[in-house]
Amino acid sequence: MRSAMQPQATASMRPTNANKRGLFRTLRKHFWGYFFILPAAVLFILFLWTPIVKGFVYSFYHVDFVHGDKFVGWDNYRTVFNDNSVGIAIRNTLYYMGLALVIGFWVPIVFAVAISELRRFQGISRIAAYLPNVIPVVVLYGLWRWLYDPVGPINAMLKGLGLDPIMFMADSKWAMAALVIMETWQQFGSALLIYLAAVVSIPKDWYEAAEIDGAGVMARIRHITLPSIRNLILLLLVMQLIATSQGFQSQLAMLDGGPINSTLTYGLVIVKYAFSRLDYGVASAMGVLMFFVLAVLAVLQFRMTNRGGD
Repeated sequence: MRSAMQPQATASMRPTNANKRGLFRTLRKHFWGYFFILPAAVLFILFLWTPIVKGFVYSFYHVDFVHGDKFVGWDNYRTVFNDNSVGIAIRNTLYYMGLALVIGFWVPIVFAVAISELRRFQGISRIAAYLPNVIPVVVLYGLWRWLYDPVGPINAMLKGLGLDPIMFMADSKWAMAALVIMETWQQFGSALLIYLAAVVSIPKDWYEAAEIDGAGVMARIRHITLPSIRNLILLLLVMQLIATSQGFQSQLAMLDGGPINSTLTYGLVIVKYAFSRLDYGVASAMGVLMFFVLAVLAVLQFRMTNRGGD
């Protein structure tokens, strides 16, 4: 009986042993690759996923570094939904995202296409467009405070044209738009280089064939350039939505959410809960809610990336 069952047991063990040997060969083959990415993976887990997991945990606690944390269940989330400033911040954030699309999203596309059509001075144009991106934020905010000043250059120019001055930093109707214009001026250079790389990679034969057929500049842009970078445009659109949904730095540094809460964004409310009110539990709850919203946008971005690759 034992001898009859032994071949069957041995046969059932063979696939397992073969799988182990295959796994061992794979690990041995790629050992140095895994070895070199191990530090990056450890840092990624420690400084990205560990805070994310702790944020989920802290969203159910009243965090007190002196007397110890206290479990409060869903109270932090109730506080978020009952806080009127959160509703204002959500509206302002959506308004901020919309302004960034209307004012700033098309700027790098236009400049990239324009620079690609230049016959000369392309290198200088790329450098000039990217230079604002390297300006330190402290210098940037000081510069634009001066530009937006009631007696600054912009209002002086408006006065010279016979127009009334605009209180960019004091008027709630203009404050958010002023921040978007400032950020567009500083940040469009990086997106421009990405678009420009995509435009330059378009085969020249397509443009030459279009020129032979009598197509002008606008026709080439409409029928060749823009369709060729359509997937990239969609990808950067989603990335901009994700970035602007988290915006708080310029709103905090320039106006601290004012005037009259007109620049109070969702990210800024999180910062105020965490570092002004020292209520890390509510701040974590707000972060968790934002995490799920951004996860949806990230999935959308991933699908667009795969579609672009196909």
